[in-house]
Amino acid sequence: MTRAPRPLLVAGSGGFARETVQLLRAHPGSGSQGQRYRVTGLLDDDPRRHGVLVDGVPVLGPCELAREHATRGGAVLACVGRPGAPASRHELVSRLALPDGAWATVIHPLASVSPDSVVGAGGVLHAGVVLTAAVRLGRHAVVMPHVVLTHDDEVGDAVTFGAGVRLAGGVIVGDAAYLGCGALVREQRRVGAGAVVGMGAVVLQDVPAGEVWVGSPARVLSAAPRTSLLEAFL
Repeated sequence: MTRAPRPLLVAGSGGFARETVQLLRAHPGSGSQGQRYRVTGLLDDDPRRHGVLVDGVPVLGPCELAREHATRGGAVLACVGRPGAPASRHELVSRLALPDGAWATVIHPLASVSPDSVVGAGGVLHAGVVLTAAVRLGRHAVVMPHVVLTHDDEVGDAVTFGAGVRLAGGVIVGDAAYLGCGALVREQRRVGAGAVVGMGAVVLQDVPAGEVWVGSPARVLSAAPRTSLLEAFL
């Protein structure tokens, strides 16, 4: 028997949210364990966005509406995040404080997840993603197309991987880190919480928390101040 689609609100209305809506339109049954979703609206804290249609989906109001939606059995997906604010999704999820059961987990049917890998609640895996062996992906991680995470990688909560990122084996990535498109990380390295790795960077050394690294081989571009949020990760 086919399960009825679960109504889904997407928190965010930018590019990542649009890409995820298109994934769900093409593959509504891409939820974990075959759960089907029906996107009923977007949420955005910018009042100028309220009432706007984004790719035919209405922006219903602020993200706090997710709480009422969840109490009625609906699902929520956090689709915010950008290199300039790598912790924004972590902040949103912490603010809403919903139980794991309220968060949708979306895995494109063309993603390959090994049986011994784990995808945390609220994760989004796009087409061509590969988790090879014993990969642990934290809650609300975003993995864009054609990312490869290899054996024994450990990824924290609310991490973002741009398209084409490659992690060698045994890499540890801290909460709310952001790895830009095409970044490569050598085996057994660490990328700290809230760090940003630039597009196409080749990481051969550990990247400290909160820093921005770019280039090949990657080097520090800027060291972020230790904000209260970053300190909470350490």
